[in-house]
Amino acid sequence: MGLTLIFLLNMLPGLISAKGNTQEQCISQSEVKFENEFRRLWIDHVLWTSNYITSATTAGAEDQKQVLSRLLKNQVDIGNTLKPVYGEDAGNKLTDLLKEHIVIAGKIVDAAKNGKKDMVNQLNREWYRNADDIATFLSAANPNFENEELKKMLYKHLELVTDDLTASLEKEWDSRIVAIDEGVMHIILMADTISEGIVKQFPEKFKK
Repeated sequence: MGLTLIFLLNMLPGLISAKGNTQEQCISQSEVKFENEFRRLWIDHVLWTSNYITSATTAGAEDQKQVLSRLLKNQVDIGNTLKPVYGEDAGNKLTDLLKEHIVIAGKIVDAAKNGKKDMVNQLNREWYRNADDIATFLSAANPNFENEELKKMLYKHLELVTDDLTASLEKEWDSRIVAIDEGVMHIILMADTISEGIVKQFPEKFKK
């Protein structure tokens, strides 16, 4: 018996098992669509926040109002993704919390730009309190979410936005690119964690 045939025969049980596992783990089109859309919206959250930092810290920039409007729309879009599973009120609640997150961030950008360190520190406390509120809201809605784990992910997001802002103000462009890249990678992880928890909580809504 040739070595190739022996190798294939030895591999056959594993291949059959892998095929069976693949079939068992097959996910529906609705789940893929939901998770991809949720991920896209959170990536937009990071990128439009970064765009706002650029507009707000660049002398002579004229698009700050428009960029902020687009960023706030993103929070509405994220909240709307929850409405089919949690209802209108829950979706609106998440939107309100995320809008507060953005409004505080905007104030932090303005205070940091103008060298108001005490104001930045005060606003940072509000920013992290808002993150706690978001974590509490999500963990109360879904038993698959641990409040402390959500806090850690949200805090990391705030840290990376702060890194983006700091690098922008200090004109450390290489560091800023790193902060944005890390921000996108982290938000993908966070978005996937949340969307997977939602699918796990409502499997009947993602059958097809």
